[in-house]
Amino acid sequence: MSKLTKKQKEVAGKIVPEKNYSLVEASALVKEITFTKFDSSVDIDIRLGVDPRKANQMVRGTVALPHGTGRSLRVLALVNPDKEAVALEAGADFAGLDEYLKKIEGGWVDIDVIITTPDVMPKLGKLGRVLGPRGLMPNPKAGTVTTDVAKAVKEVKAGKIDFKVDKFGIIHASIGRVSFNSEQIKENAEEILHTVAKLKPSSAKGTYFKSITLSSTMSKGIPVDHKTVTGI
Repeated sequence: MSKLTKKQKEVAGKIVPEKNYSLVEASALVKEITFTKFDSSVDIDIRLGVDPRKANQMVRGTVALPHGTGRSLRVLALVNPDKEAVALEAGADFAGLDEYLKKIEGGWVDIDVIITTPDVMPKLGKLGRVLGPRGLMPNPKAGTVTTDVAKAVKEVKAGKIDFKVDKFGIIHASIGRVSFNSEQIKENAEEILHTVAKLKPSSAKGTYFKSITLSSTMSKGIPVDHKTVTGI
């Protein structure tokens, strides 16, 4: 068995085995157990008591994090020429249509979010094999297919994220950076938890929030007691 490094021993001593922390405690502790040389992301994993194989138990939504994600997202607005200027003025990094469709078809995916309009969506069908696996395909439920492109671009740039349960019933989301203060981390976590609570399917029975874990890049997970989060 390999020996623990000095930092690993320090982290191990900060997390009490089998303890569920309050969200306030976890939001502070996640900063203390992170030793990466870069500004690590802070992530939340929410395991729900739903069966995502059933359409009426799929949990998906969007949330505007009050303090943003701490990450500058590259936004592409796939729009007709009459909306290009509006999209760029709203903060889109790229805006256009045919030239970008060709670039994506050729393998270019140097972007984080694609926003488009309903009339353009049919042209994206052939790009499903490129965009789908990377989570880049626009979706009305995520607010990335809309007639109000400017609003959508501004919301994404301000920290709006979309989320959905995976096949195991778990929501994974990045909610900030370790450089955030603990209050900002807590408030971002509360915002997504409150949103997920409102999306509870009526067909879901039993315990809805099975577990909540807060972590940072390469850190251990910190179990959070959902009862310490007001409103869920």
